[in-house]
Amino acid sequence: MPHRPSVSLIGAPTDIGAGHRGARLGPEALRIAGIGEALAASGMDVLDRGNLDGPRNPWAAPVEGYRHIAEVTEWNRIVMEAVLAELRGGRMPIMLGGDHCLGVGSITAVARWCREAGRKLRVVWLDAHADFNTSDVTPSGNVHGMPVACLCGLGPQPLTHLGGDSPAMRAEDIRQIGIRSVDPGERELIRRYGLDVYDMRYIDEVGMRAAMAEALDGMDADTHLHVSFDVDFLDPSIAPGVGTTVPGGPTYREAQLCMEMICDTGRLGSLDIVELNPLIDDHNRTAVLAVDLVESLFGKSTLLRD
Repeated sequence: MPHRPSVSLIGAPTDIGAGHRGARLGPEALRIAGIGEALAASGMDVLDRGNLDGPRNPWAAPVEGYRHIAEVTEWNRIVMEAVLAELRGGRMPIMLGGDHCLGVGSITAVARWCREAGRKLRVVWLDAHADFNTSDVTPSGNVHGMPVACLCGLGPQPLTHLGGDSPAMRAEDIRQIGIRSVDPGERELIRRYGLDVYDMRYIDEVGMRAAMAEALDGMDADTHLHVSFDVDFLDPSIAPGVGTTVPGGPTYREAQLCMEMICDTGRLGSLDIVELNPLIDDHNRTAVLAVDLVESLFGKSTLLRD
C-alpha cells in the first residue's frame, strides 16, 4: 500500500484581500462538504487545526494603491507561521481559505521550508487569473489579485519581505494553469518576468494532458510540489460559488485529469484551497466539487493504475 501523508487542515477565514465579502466562510463550507472525512477515508492521518484568528475586514478604500495592507500582512504572517510549523513537524499543510491573498503567507512558508530542507520548489497555480498585478496595474487595490507578484518580489515591502527574504520564490518555480483573465498591464509584467502560463487557449489547443505534462516536467525526488487551488479555476457552470467567475474554464473531466496527474507525480507536499464563497454558491455544490477534486489529488481514481 502506498505511503499516505499525515495532513493538517488549517482554516484561514478571511476575505481581507478580496473585492467581494464571503470567502471567509470558505473553510466551514469545505468542512461541511466533508473534506476531513474524505481524506481520512482514504487512509490518511488527518488533524483539523481549526481556524486561525486574525484582523477583521474593515472594508475600506485603497491607501496608496493597496486595500487593507496592514490586515493583509498580519493574516499572511499568521498563515505563514502555521504552515511552516506543520512542515517542520513532518505534516502536510492544507490551507483552507479565505481569499487568494493568503497564498503569499502559505507559499512564503513552503519556500522557506524548502530552503531549510534543501528541497527544490515547484508551485502549480490553478486559477482563472494570473494574480500578477501591482497597484500600478489595477485600480481596485485588492491584494488577492497580487500574490504571485508579491512572491516574486514585486509589490509592497511588508508582503514581498514577509519571510525576511525577497523574492520568496523565483518566477521559474511556478506554473500557472487555466488562466483566462489577465489585465493589459499585468500581461506585460508576466512577459517581463517570464512566468510559465498555460492559459485556456493553450489547453484548448493541446489538451489538458499535454499541458499538465509540460507543467509537471522536470521534477525529481528532491522537489516539493505546492498546489494553490483557486476554485475560480473551474468553469462557473460547475463551480458558481466564487466571487470572480470567468467563463471558459476547465470542465469537470479536465479538472479531474489535472488533479490525477498531479497525484501521479508523488511529489505533492502542500496545498491551498481558496476563494470559495458559499454566500453565492448553490447548496454548497462548489465546496462538494472542490472536495471531490481534492480526493483525486490524493489518489482517488476510477480504476487501480500502476
